[in-house]
Amino acid sequence: MLSPGSKGWMAKYFQLVESKQVVLRWEQPDALPTEQFNHHFLAQSGIVFGYPSQLLFGKELDQTKWTKNEKLTVLLFEAQLFTYMRVRRPDSFEPEVFIDELTKFYKNHKIKSLSSLIGYFFKESKEEKLERILAKRTEVPKNIVHTKSWMSYLNNAFVYLDVLLFEEFLLTEGEMRFDYQELAMLALAVITLSAYSDGELEEKEKTIFEAFLVSAELDGDEREIARLRFKEGSSLNELTSELIDSWYYKRYLLDLSSLTIYSNHDAAIEEKVFLQELCAWLQLEEINLDEALVSSNQFVLENNQQVAFLHDASSVELMVDNVSKRWIKILGRNKDKLAVELRQSKELVQLIRKSSKEELSKEEKEKVKTQFMDIVKSMPALAIFLLPGGALLLPIVLKIIPNLVPSAFRENEIESQSTPKK
Repeated sequence: MLSPGSKGWMAKYFQLVESKQVVLRWEQPDALPTEQFNHHFLAQSGIVFGYPSQLLFGKELDQTKWTKNEKLTVLLFEAQLFTYMRVRRPDSFEPEVFIDELTKFYKNHKIKSLSSLIGYFFKESKEEKLERILAKRTEVPKNIVHTKSWMSYLNNAFVYLDVLLFEEFLLTEGEMRFDYQELAMLALAVITLSAYSDGELEEKEKTIFEAFLVSAELDGDEREIARLRFKEGSSLNELTSELIDSWYYKRYLLDLSSLTIYSNHDAAIEEKVFLQELCAWLQLEEINLDEALVSSNQFVLENNQQVAFLHDASSVELMVDNVSKRWIKILGRNKDKLAVELRQSKELVQLIRKSSKEELSKEEKEKVKTQFMDIVKSMPALAIFLLPGGALLLPIVLKIIPNLVPSAFRENEIESQSTPKK
């Protein structure tokens, strides 16, 4: 059993890897570009949003006695391991090499909470020292308790920045181009812009900002600048895009904006316009905005029992409605090709039609899932369904399809009616 609250859990994890009880493997769908897959793979775990939804590799580990912070610590460790594996692409995994790289990274990580940990080795192994560092990085600062319900949702809200910076460290052989506080400041500015985008600053948006601000552990001057900007408002024109040459960081900013705006489960027209402007400012394609919105909405839907402000059913219904509207837009762009694909899948069409009138059996649901996934493989815009957790969206999409591409259904009905009786 792995016990992340006790010393030596990292060495135990490597033992589980060696015995193949934990497998360091992932499968990328051919239809999905590498960057998008990597981001979604991490987003599904919750680490992008500062919440431990699920582990990346150790999903089968017994986690019943783990605290939320312990789970986030192991998730951060796995996210760094995933980053190391995809950047370095080693022929065979050597734990000691990964540990050395991660230790060097944290020695260069200029963050106040680590200053008292880096210089002291005591009689610890490198793994045990890293255990303390990672636990410190996911720890919730004591002065953040006033953020009420959001603290049942966010731990260290900026823990994902560690993953982005570790990738930068590996790619540049330690020559870091980005500074942690600069990235945190720009992320806080984007949260501020998102909160003000409809001209009305809501209490929940204030709470989100505070949670991220305390997690950022900024120097005093920068913290006051961030607070002042949030108090008085800001604009994209006041920000610099010089820091943003990392696609992953751009997607992260889009995710944060999406989460802030949709924290109340709906978005005003002005907020939707701002998201499009932010996407353009980040020089990202519109499909990235679609994916960011679906990904953040999907994350909240999957964790609605753990997220305090989502406990009431009406809130969940609002979120589902938002996801439905987003997928109407995404599917609408591909409806002609989707109609062609559906015409060639008569059994799938019949099952979709049946699902709108009555509950499908377990076997029928599995058929729908399998056949729809086969269609998705030929349509990159819908490849999000191929990701872990993507099937959660399937019931929503099935309700949309009959109204979006009725021609496919009508043509199959005509064929059915015109078939000669034997």
